Order: sequence, then structure tokens, then C-alpha cells
Amino acid sequence: MFTKILIANRGEIACRVIATARKMGIKTVAVYSEADKDARHVLMADEAVNIGPAPSRESYLVADKIIAACKQTGAQAVHPGYGFLSENAEFSKRVEEEGIIFIGPKHYSVGAMGDKIESKKLAGAAGVNCIPGVNDAIDTPERAVEIAKGIGYPVMIKASAGGGGKGLRVAFNDKEAFEGFTSCKNEARNSFGDDRVFIEKFVEEPRHIEIQLIGDAHGNVLYLNERECSIQRRHQKVIEEAPSPFISEATRKAMGEQAVALAKAVKYQSAGTVEFVVGKDQSFYFLEMNTRLQVEHPVTECITGLDLVELMIRVAAGEKLPLTQAEVKRNGWAIECRINAEDPFRNFLPSTGRLVRFAPPEQTMFQANTQDWFGVRVDTGVQDGGEIPMFYDSMIAKLIVHGIDRNDAIAKMREALNGFVIRGISSNIPFQAALLAHPRFVSGDFNTGFIAENYGKGFSAEDVPHEDPSFLLALAAFVRRKSRERAAGISGQLPGYGVQVGKDYVVVTLAPDGNNSYTPVHVDEFVGETGSARVRIGANSYEIRSNSRINDIAITGTVNGQPFTAQVERGTPRNPLALRLQHNGTRIDALVVSPRMAELHNLMPHKAPPDMSRYVLSPMPGLLVDVAVVPGQKVQAGERVAVIEAMKMENVLFAAADGVVGKVLAAKGESLTVDQPIVEFV
Repeated sequence: MFTKILIANRGEIACRVIATARKMGIKTVAVYSEADKDARHVLMADEAVNIGPAPSRESYLVADKIIAACKQTGAQAVHPGYGFLSENAEFSKRVEEEGIIFIGPKHYSVGAMGDKIESKKLAGAAGVNCIPGVNDAIDTPERAVEIAKGIGYPVMIKASAGGGGKGLRVAFNDKEAFEGFTSCKNEARNSFGDDRVFIEKFVEEPRHIEIQLIGDAHGNVLYLNERECSIQRRHQKVIEEAPSPFISEATRKAMGEQAVALAKAVKYQSAGTVEFVVGKDQSFYFLEMNTRLQVEHPVTECITGLDLVELMIRVAAGEKLPLTQAEVKRNGWAIECRINAEDPFRNFLPSTGRLVRFAPPEQTMFQANTQDWFGVRVDTGVQDGGEIPMFYDSMIAKLIVHGIDRNDAIAKMREALNGFVIRGISSNIPFQAALLAHPRFVSGDFNTGFIAENYGKGFSAEDVPHEDPSFLLALAAFVRRKSRERAAGISGQLPGYGVQVGKDYVVVTLAPDGNNSYTPVHVDEFVGETGSARVRIGANSYEIRSNSRINDIAITGTVNGQPFTAQVERGTPRNPLALRLQHNGTRIDALVVSPRMAELHNLMPHKAPPDMSRYVLSPMPGLLVDVAVVPGQKVQAGERVAVIEAMKMENVLFAAADGVVGKVLAAKGESLTVDQPIVEFV
């Protein structure tokens, strides 16, 4: 067994590998860029080596620097994590040539599966279902019909040079195949100047389901059940679960056995994943193989009781797998939510900066621990007060829960999201909460088009309907009442002027446009103990108990005997006296005041925010890589104005209306903050 390994990665996956290495008594070496010098993985490792500037192409992607760090520290093996160099066959080959063990598959397996066309040929030869189709250009509509009949309807007729939905038709019968071929050919010629068309099977209501594999150097390969990864936004996974609520036992076995056959065909050792697209009739077809550990591996760890990172390390050290296929368990149900630094209410734009507060829910399951199950686990590479840099991807944590069954796991996840405190940057937690509450998600009736179908026009606060909106008002009144009780109990108050607790309040729900709502509430005791109160709102009554402190952001307790977790903050950016409450993805800003104060508040004029329509504002923190206009230039609506780079993505800003550029307020190469003006129009 190794005595020291180097982790050629950063963030949560580097921390994850360190946890297992520590359990196994193996020393760890972290590598870091200048942007990550104070990162969590650097603090956790036994040693750390600086490998260069912040951009990954100058640090984490430079093989020479990783190999030099191994030699400098005496690390015998390298774990690549995921992303960066993890699926680079040239890197794994070089590492092996330098006498360092690569904790992952051999370079020839990585190379064989890295080429999409070659991997499909290999899969077909190994007896794996591949999407039926003809990849050669088709000449006539008659031939198209003949091929379509051979494949079986429905089929997809696609232009070879297609993209953006152009040159693509789905045909369900001979007539549609004949007509679709002709229109596809014409559309392709007009759009791309290339009229080559081919046909493949159209998978209806496709789901993305993958099989986790583990292989050793002795020819043993096991499949560790499947993961359901169909909840995706723009081909990026958002929620993953294991097992899948969709496939049958027979389909699971068939998929697993085909995945194993493919792995054996390329002499695969280590952890890997075979991804399939699965139709509504449970037909399944090979997509690709990921020759590395996946982001969503914790859900498989939960249901199998295995530590996948430990198995990878043991296999790399030449050990045999410690179990057989018959011994692979499937116990309970696990769900993972990817918590990303992005603002769902601003079209998921990246959000970078300082984590003013980072307090995950209480953990009862831990990385590398195969003893404690059926709880909550948080995999993260950040900590309270840490920085989310603009140079890397937007994932800041993975929230994993393990339940007895799927409904139990969903309930645990919703409660865990309620208690996940992130401040200083925006996160996609409200969006995750909305997805988990969606009836189609709860019923398991979804496919890869789920988010596009239900949130095609973006995501707004209205997309998170709270099952009991009055509860948030009751909680606001409860918190206010408790703070008044505390204030009333302070000694030395001037007689006749002491704080009066009161029982009647009005909750003012603050709206951005000033169209506030006013709700009378009555608060009294239902048991004579600290931390309890009964709140009446109209016909509804809420008996709330909580032992949380007044200054806690995450408040836990019971309401009418049922447990709850919610977040309450004192002061909002626009009103220091207001409370900001969050529960099940819904957020409100509220003032809790006396009835007389509510009357006066209602008379106050609303101060509208300043008109910024003359400016092009930066929608996110990022680097201004280009300004495409100059003062005096006439610009039409839709014309490119500037380009901002954040989290490995370029975001182009366009003019919203016709105008003339008055001033350019930010220079190329400048780091921008949210809503910073870049260009002013006259």
C-alpha cells in the first residue's frame, strides 16, 4: 500500500480523497494555484505544493507541474479526481512512465473510451446496445423510408452539419420520413451549405441513467447498481439519485451486465461509469463511458455501503476487489443536490465572491465512513469566510441524503436544504427546493427534458409556491415576539417606559414595487415555557416551539407538532428593521409592527429604485475580457457590447435598445462587481 499520494485536483473532490487517505493512514499532498492558497483542500492535506497562477491552463492542467510535485514530495501515486487531467490518456501514460502509479484506469482504457466514435464501435463489438442508425449520408427519400423501417419508428432525421435545431426532424411513419428527409436536406443546404443527412433511432422521453463500475487488475469487474441523472439543465446534472425510480430489475441487470462486458473488453480497472440513454419503453442505448470517479459517486456509496475512493486506491495498489457481484447491496434511497454558486433568479448567472456565512446542515454521514448511513452528508471544498474564485466551476458543495425509501429521501433533502446557510454569494438552493417539490419529480415521472419543459422561460420566485404561505408570516411574528420578550426582561428599565410585549401585531410583507401586504396576527402563549407561542392568522393557528437562539440564522423547532427548519435574518439590504425568512425555497421580507405603526407605514411613499436603463450593467462578478463599442458609436438593439468571463464561461452582453454610446465606464481586463456599469448611453 502507498504511504503518500498526491491529489491532482482542488475543491470538494480533493477534500473527499484526503478523507479516505487519512482513514487508510496514507499521507496526502495537495497542489494549489495562487487563487487557492487558502483553500480547504490545502489546509486538510499533510503537504501542499504551489503549481502556478490562478487560470487552470497554467496550473491544474499542466502535467509537468503535477509530475514535478510528485517527485518533489516523494508521492508514489496520483489521484486525479474528476475534470482537469482525470480523463487525459497522455497524462496517465506519462505518470506511469515516470514510475508513479495513476489511481484510475490504465491509459489504453482511457484512450479507447475517450473517442466518441471509436468507443461506440467498441461498445457494439462488446455486445452493448448502441443507438441504431445509419451514419452515412442518405441519397433519396425512398432510401430514407427504407432505412427508417429497418431501424423502427420513431426515427430522427439529422443534417450532418446541423445545430441549433435546424436540419432535424422526428418521423413516426413512412410519410413523415419521406417528407422529413426532403425538408431536412433543403434546410441543411440553406442553413449550412451542406445537405448530407443521416438517420438514427429517436428515443422517446429519454432518461439519463448510468451504471457505476469497479474493476481490478485481476480481471474482476462489478457493477454497483445505477444512478438516475435525468434532472439536467443545459446538459449539466442538477439532482442525482440511486437507485432509479424508473427501471425494472431486469433492465438494471441487463444494463449492468452490458457495462461490465464493455469494461472487460478494454481491460478496465478502477472506478468508471457507463452512461446510457433509456427510452420510455425501457430500451437502453450506450452513450459514453466516463473513465474516472464521478461527481455523483456519493449516492452509490450510500446504497452499497462502499467507499469508492478506497476501492480505487486498493485496486491501484494491486489488490483484488473485496466482494463479488452477488454481495453488492442496494440499501435504501440516496439523493444528491449540486449546490452551485449561481443566481437562479438571474438566469443562473455565476456568483463569485466571499462566503460571508457558510453553515451546512448538521451532518450525520461522513466521507470515507462506511459505518453511518441513513442521514445527511455534505461534500465541500469551501468553508465559512472562504472565497469562491471566478476561475473554476461553480459547484461549492454537494448535499447528499440517504433515506429508507424515495419519499423519505426527498423529505430529508428538503429539510436539509432549509438548513443550508449560504450568504455573501447567491446559490441555486431555491431552485433545488422547487424541483424537489414538483409533483412530477415526486412521482418519478420525468426525463431529460424536465427542466426545459417546466422552467423554459427561466426561474422566478413565483415558481416556488409555498404549501402554507401563512406559516412564514407566523414564524416572523413568533421571532418578533420572542425578541420583544427578551427586551422586556432586561433589568433597569425606566418605570412606565419599559418594553411592552403586546399580543396584536401586523406582518407587513414587503414587495419590491412598494405594493406591500398587511396581515393582522395575534400571538399568545399556549404553554408557559420559553421558546413557545401560538400565532393566530385568520382561521389558522400555529403552535410554534423552538429552542434556537434569537440570533441564529437557521431556526429549528416544531409547528403544530411537526418538525421544521427555516432561515431567519435580521435586516435586509433595503430595510435594516425587516426580517428575511426562507423556507422550502420561498423567501419573504417582512416587518412585524404594532397595528398603529402598520397604519402609518401604509401612508409612507414608496421610493422607486433609480432608472438604470441607460446603462449596460455587469450581471455578475467577473473579468471584462472585451468592450466592443467606443464613445459616439451608434448601437442597435441586440448588438454585442461587452464580454465577461466568469467560472470558465464567457458571457456576452448585448444592447437592450438602440442608442449612442456616451461613455465607456470600465476598461478591458478590469474585475467587475454585480451591477457595475460598463457602458452609458446618451
